Amino acid sequence: MKAWIEKERLDGEVVDCLTLILPTRGCSWDSCYMCSYTSDSDRSADQEKVYSEFLNAVEKKHADIAKIFTSGSFFDDREVERSTREKIYRKAKKRGFRKIVVESRPEFINERTVEEIANSGIEIEVGMGLETSSDTVREHLINKGFTFQDFKNASRMLRGVARVKAYLLLKPPFLTEKEALKDVFKSIEDVKGHADLISLNLMTVHSKTPVEGLYRRGLYRPPWLWSAVEVLKRADVELICDPVAGGKRRGPHNCFRCDADVVREIKAFSLTQDKSVFSTECDCIERWKLALRAESLTESFIFS
Repeated sequence: MKAWIEKERLDGEVVDCLTLILPTRGCSWDSCYMCSYTSDSDRSADQEKVYSEFLNAVEKKHADIAKIFTSGSFFDDREVERSTREKIYRKAKKRGFRKIVVESRPEFINERTVEEIANSGIEIEVGMGLETSSDTVREHLINKGFTFQDFKNASRMLRGVARVKAYLLLKPPFLTEKEALKDVFKSIEDVKGHADLISLNLMTVHSKTPVEGLYRRGLYRPPWLWSAVEVLKRADVELICDPVAGGKRRGPHNCFRCDADVVREIKAFSLTQDKSVFSTECDCIERWKLALRAESLTESFIFS
């Protein structure tokens, strides 16, 4: 299991967050075109191991927030049984954590889940990987397996007992940079009434995925970091972004000379929501602007 301390926002202040990846069997859907997390999961892990790994992490490290990843859905009983989840709530509260952050697909959010969260005794934030408000993009370009209405239904159930975080994906496969920006701007407007927080996820090329196949054939480039900056600067909602693999060829990048500075500014904005942190200048921004002028033959289909 991996566990580390990072910084997160909590009620307007910057606090320590213990981020940990529990060894579960992985995502039940396991069909998204860009994701390989389930291939790294532990299909042999039983509930005793899941809880003992959590216990080991929280006993060694203390923070205000515990962010728990499972490579799938925390509320999927096949990954984390309810009895295990309830032990996690009790231990997190006893150890002084102020909030737990977990992830789930919408199909695992139901009345039973809501009751469980309401009785947990600790603040819970549930992230859902909506990726886009466009059912066309989500179904045909990402293969996510649920609709925007499914997300809205789950959000409506959750918001009485938990904070809802929506993950939006910048630049799914087959979209140009311009189309990707258009999609994410529209998604933010569509989602902000259904989520307390939006997390902008920048596409990274995972091994052994359909996206990697496109990347190897020169048919896909991860998003420019300038695109992420543009979204963060224009957004009128609380928006965070952690550029995983930022500055690497398989991750979001600019020209590799300015990437470290831009990644640092994106992370600083996520903690402060202060748009004045963006000050980096680089000649490569002209190449980004040129990419935005590129048109796609698919645009009329995707955004009609």
